Amino acid sequence: MQLYDFKMAPNARRVRVFVAEKGLAIPSVEVDLGSRAQLNEDYRRINPMAEVPALVLDDGTIITESTAICRYLEEVYPDPPLCGRNPLERAQVMMWDRRVEQHGFAAVAEGFRNSSPFFKDRSVTGAADFAQIPELAERGKARFANFLALMEQRLGESEHVAGERYSIADITAMVTIDFARTIRAKIGEDQPNLQRWYAAVSGRPSAQV
Repeated sequence: MQLYDFKMAPNARRVRVFVAEKGLAIPSVEVDLGSRAQLNEDYRRINPMAEVPALVLDDGTIITESTAICRYLEEVYPDPPLCGRNPLERAQVMMWDRRVEQHGFAAVAEGFRNSSPFFKDRSVTGAADFAQIPELAERGKARFANFLALMEQRLGESEHVAGERYSIADITAMVTIDFARTIRAKIGEDQPNLQRWYAAVSGRPSAQV
């Protein structure tokens, strides 16, 4: 296997943390998004969507999208389980991972890509160009504040995002919190449940990748 990666890309980091939690060593190739290498013809042959990450299997099969890559690795390397141990747990993990992705990660991406000068005319990931919309940047910040409130409530009920066990939902949430630095947003001092959870998950060795 070979992983196409970029150190600064949050979706790629989600996969790296997942791989580290599994104890795997997957060779990687850096795709420099800073120089727009994802738009080069060579990389577009690997992923026509011009996004990272991408996982190329030994038989040449290509899997893109961070969640799909993680689900594949979970099936091939089931221990330790990061997507649930039974049908109910798997449903709960996927439910919370999707909530984090939709209400947190997407909100930060909306705020960042519609405000950073680097993404002028590149406000949406992929091969097509889209102009920035300043109102979406403000909306993204507001949506992220709502996400933090949701997580504060959830983590007052549960040790981890999807239940009592660490899972892919925690990985997505941690990466989202760190990604939010790009819009100058962070956990509030009045959110002790989030503070407790974040200290625990960011202290894991896998969080350093």
